[in-house]
Amino acid sequence: MKIVVDTENGLAPWRQVHDQVIRAVTTGALPEGTRLPPIRQLARDLGLASGTVARAYRELEAAGWVATARARGTVVTVPSGRPDRAALLASAAAEFTAQARDLGAELDDVLAAVRTAYRAHESS
Repeated sequence: MKIVVDTENGLAPWRQVHDQVIRAVTTGALPEGTRLPPIRQLARDLGLASGTVARAYRELEAAGWVATARARGTVVTVPSGRPDRAALLASAAAEFTAQARDLGAELDDVLAAVRTAYRAHESS
């Protein structure tokens, strides 16, 4: 799993870590039982404060995405009621649509932006 934090995108770093872990679990890149890096190590790797990564882990644990035990560290779990891919996609689309409407974007422009972003991500 590769986590990337972009300090320029306006989303809090802890939230970026949180969201990327959820995406990795949902897509199967992080199967149940996978051990996450220790907080200090991940913070050092990402150039973040330990408290930032600790918050992401706390939020993930509260939602049932991970469990932490002293001997085993933080491991991926299967939360009850976990949303499926379709539900996560619908949520992301709703959030993006709200932002696009706030910008006053027309539907054709929104769809073009999604296509461009999707294609750019395919080639990377």
